Amino acid sequence: MVIYFSGTGNSRFCAQMIASKTGDEIIDSRNFIKDGIAGEFVSGKPWVFVSPTYAWQIPHVFEDFIKSANFDGATDAYFVMTCGSDIGAAGEKLEELCKEKGLDYRGVLEVVMPENYVAMFRVPDEEESAKIIKSALPVLEDGIKCINEGRDFPLREVGAVDRKKSGIINWGFYKKYVSAKKFYATDACIGCGKCEDLCMLNNIRLTEGKPVWGDNCTHCMSCICYCPEEAIEYGKKSQGKPRYKCAEYIE
Repeated sequence: MVIYFSGTGNSRFCAQMIASKTGDEIIDSRNFIKDGIAGEFVSGKPWVFVSPTYAWQIPHVFEDFIKSANFDGATDAYFVMTCGSDIGAAGEKLEELCKEKGLDYRGVLEVVMPENYVAMFRVPDEEESAKIIKSALPVLEDGIKCINEGRDFPLREVGAVDRKKSGIINWGFYKKYVSAKKFYATDACIGCGKCEDLCMLNNIRLTEGKPVWGDNCTHCMSCICYCPEEAIEYGKKSQGKPRYKCAEYIE
């Protein structure tokens, strides 16, 4: 079973490709998280967890979702992490998570996809994004072959810098930067409510026809990237940047 978490579509694309080529069921974790439901899953095939990389780890909210869920049947667990550059030492914590859940860790696959973190980094345009996705396809194909053949993903060597990224830097990043305080809607907002519907943490409410952000945010970038009018900004950091949305996987 392929279970994914996605903010702007990169991980959804990868999950759809994996499910298509393994003939497996695919589950979007978004509604479970949004509705506060602990998942109850049964599969005779390996578990494949697909998510973006937030500061060199899987998103804390996706980790919490996995911890709260029940997984019956298969015990093999593969992880696929999309990223803009690298995943640091994320695998070490994922192995610990598997032990906690009684799963057999089969490795993590690093898949470089277009950068979507409009709140902080440069976002590629459509042409550049297409090239990055094309380069990611062989990596995914190799990963899918491992899953289908029951082999571990190739072991990633990690060093002290990687452990620092996935450790103290991840902690500091969440503490200092992961906040909704800088989000705001410009006069271009039409009050459609799409941002409210998309927010998996129910952190956005329309007030007098305009979105207002609360204190519970994971920086998935769904609201800012899927706004049909591009009417949402994140302070000055997002101004003038493309709003990245990955297309669905089509075989």
